[in-house]
Amino acid sequence: MKTNAVLENIKARRSVRAYTSEQIAREDLQVILEAATYAPNGMHLETWHFTAIRNADKLVELNDRIKGAFAKSDEPRIKERGQSQTYCCYYHAPTVVIVSNDPTQWWAAMDCACAIENLFLAARSLGIASCWVNQLGTTCDDPQVREYLTSLGVPEGHRVYGCVALGYADPQTLIKMKTVKAGTVTIID
Repeated sequence: MKTNAVLENIKARRSVRAYTSEQIAREDLQVILEAATYAPNGMHLETWHFTAIRNADKLVELNDRIKGAFAKSDEPRIKERGQSQTYCCYYHAPTVVIVSNDPTQWWAAMDCACAIENLFLAARSLGIASCWVNQLGTTCDDPQVREYLTSLGVPEGHRVYGCVALGYADPQTLIKMKTVKAGTVTIID
């Protein structure tokens, strides 16, 4: 089967949920964010926004606000996370990128998904681990969370469609091999 560096990068990328405390270089973060801006987007309107947080105290505050929103949930599993002293939605990664978009654009979520994939692949190409973080997408309309997002620079009218945890994988963590489920591809000639 044919291969090249891009295809190998795609195949090697995995979600990592345990990180060292070492911060990624600002220069690497800028390269990763630039890759996100080159993702396909509806009518090339670029209505998205990328908010990168490298400040540990601000990440802890964000996690606390997400937990506060979770604590209000009627779903027992979500409520449990909100009451946990150890729960960290971003897996203690030293950098988190919030990906938001104008929800009035029907393609907003799809644009963000394409950008997030570019974030993942660019990070992997630089030896930086990543993971999709969904929790902010489900809590961004909570008043305390929304207030904090605005203070961080997320545009007021934007909805969060996903976040990306970035950092260096904890060497003690086992990275699972990918197996492709049979029957997931159909080719019609």
